[in-house]
Formats: sequence, structure tokens, C-alpha cells
Amino acid sequence: MKYLIKDTTKEERAQIVAESLGYSDVSCDGCSPGIVEMYQPYIDGVMELSECNMAFNARYVKDMEREERGGCGMGVFF
Repeated sequence: MKYLIKDTTKEERAQIVAESLGYSDVSCDGCSPGIVEMYQPYIDGVMELSECNMAFNARYVKDMEREERGGCGMGVFF
């Protein structure tokens, strides 16, 4: 099966995401909104599936580095 934007329709991409996440409907009430939102650029044909995954991983690593450097936060002033 092809997963590239050029080889799929928007409906097919929505189905690919839904099946990958184990949902029968991408817009179901029980879905975690963050997960579905992460793949919305792919569904819309803006980013390839691999680019969505890389963007998520980059944010995750960046947040982890910030937590390691941030310490307990007692020295942070607002």
C-alpha cells in the first residue's frame, strides 16, 4: 500500500491514520486530540507521514532536554 501524499486521497490518508491509531473514525469522541492533530498535516496533504513523525520526535527530544536542564524550577521567576 502506498502512503505518500501523491499516491493517496485525503480520505485514504484519514483512513491510514485511523487504522494506524486503532480508530474506526478519526473524529471519534474517544480519540486523544493531540495524536490526531499530530497527523492532520498529513491528512491535509501538507506534510508526508514521515515528516509528521520527525516533527513530533524533534519536539519530544527538545522538551526532554529542557526538562534535564531546567532542574526543579525553583530559580525561575515570572
